[in-house]
Amino acid sequence: MDTAGIVSPADRFPQSAGGATPARWWQRGVIYQIYPRSFADGDGDGIGDLRGIIGKVDYLAWLGVDAVWLSPIYPSPMADFGYDVADYTSIHPLFGTWRDFDELSDALHRRGIKLILDFVPNHTSDQHPWFLESRASRANPKRDWYIWRDPAPDGGPPNNWMSTFGGSAWEWDARTGQYYYHAYLKQQPDVNWRNPALRDAMHQAMRFWLDRGVDGFRMDVIWHLVKDEQFRCNPPNPDYHPGLWPSRRFLSTYTADRPEVHDIIAEMRRVVDEYDDRLLIGEIYLPVDRLVAYYGTGGTGLHLPFNFQLVELPWRAEAIAAAVDQYEKALPPHGWPNWVLGNHDKPRIASRAGGAQAGVAAVLLLTLRGTPTLYYGDEIGMSNVPIPEDRVQDPWERTMPGFGVGRDPARTPMQWDASLHAGFTSGEPWLPVGEDSARINVALQREDPASLLRLYRRLIQLRRAEPVLVLGDYRRLPSSPEVFLFLRRLGDRRCLVALNFSADRQPLSVPPELASARITVSTRLEREGAVVGSSARLEPNEGFISIGTAA
Repeated sequence: MDTAGIVSPADRFPQSAGGATPARWWQRGVIYQIYPRSFADGDGDGIGDLRGIIGKVDYLAWLGVDAVWLSPIYPSPMADFGYDVADYTSIHPLFGTWRDFDELSDALHRRGIKLILDFVPNHTSDQHPWFLESRASRANPKRDWYIWRDPAPDGGPPNNWMSTFGGSAWEWDARTGQYYYHAYLKQQPDVNWRNPALRDAMHQAMRFWLDRGVDGFRMDVIWHLVKDEQFRCNPPNPDYHPGLWPSRRFLSTYTADRPEVHDIIAEMRRVVDEYDDRLLIGEIYLPVDRLVAYYGTGGTGLHLPFNFQLVELPWRAEAIAAAVDQYEKALPPHGWPNWVLGNHDKPRIASRAGGAQAGVAAVLLLTLRGTPTLYYGDEIGMSNVPIPEDRVQDPWERTMPGFGVGRDPARTPMQWDASLHAGFTSGEPWLPVGEDSARINVALQREDPASLLRLYRRLIQLRRAEPVLVLGDYRRLPSSPEVFLFLRRLGDRRCLVALNFSADRQPLSVPPELASARITVSTRLEREGAVVGSSARLEPNEGFISIGTAA
């Protein structure tokens, strides 16, 4: 086969003894996101907590994940369910105690599972002591820890900056006669990362958790951290049309992705690098050509700038294959790739792609080159749950009804079994449980060898057993428009991945070197072990992997 232009990750990254696997746990591992309110309730109040997660650690170990990322557990008024932090160095009693946290950390680490915390550096709660001081008076030493501006000449907001959650991003403070900036809710004032004292306080908060043994952070909306120093108005969005979110009326030219943000991230990276083998992830919704800049020059930025292409693209083979090729070409030499299939802000993959494609999505996520992140419940095929109007919790949906921005449908309780409330709680769950929980749940799928859950487990086990799935290079192969076909290769090891994005049988042209290989894992269990064949086929909604050794 023609190998010109292929760059192997084995040439990019340091190897462990024998050169079989990457030295860094986050390069070879699978990350599993838990939304704590919805994973498992240990005290019966209807809201998930740390004790609930402790009770499910054995499940996480059985599934085979290598790291758990927890959405925020800090003290918070819960205006945005923890993303409005009132104390960066404590735990909300709703989720538990320090004893619970330490027990969870120990339980995970004993099983070889790392712990990653969500960190919210862009804004705090308006109840955070820092902001209470900042708004106390213009002369307060912490005034400059947040972004305050005088009114415009007409007495209105200083400029046209818009809140993602609707309306102006400027909130009037009558007491001090200025506006403060909030990219999200007015209860979430943005901090001023240009202030050295603020930066130092944030770094100390990071060190607090690193000292306690946390293995890394996922940094929330990190591309928003710096705003234009001249406070220029954002330009109009030429693609705006009625029906888009109001905030889309303007481009975010002066409110996000500012060049100074990379210096701030480099400082965060230096804090993390003070500790042994910790991880820095960033939430960034940007086109690939801008996203890759967040790796930093020579690796001074984020270890993993989250790549959300699989979350945002239409579920079509050609679109996804083209996006993978573009991403692979755009990565800098020091950039380790990563893939995300779902999260707490976006519709679930089973709803976006359809339940029949959930297995294809699993194979894609766990065979592409780079670190995969799995959202709780996707491993059993949970779908979006309709939320009655009187049960809506999400402030975004409440402030912008009718725009389809509600995130509650993807945040519903984990479906553990067929009992009342799906085994999530003995109380009344904070969000409705899916009506399909009697047939889509962990207990049933653990016993069914052909289930989606067991497919995820086989795929994760295969990643651990086969270095080609971690370190192998990537090459797309020719296929029909409904099929994504690619090859992973490491040394003499070959891995063919075939994905049928359609409900029809599809022909498959297989490289001669793999024609005699057998199917290692398939979304159709009965096909595993079959010979691939030089003129092969894919069954409807099938994805398979074939691993063998080159002749």
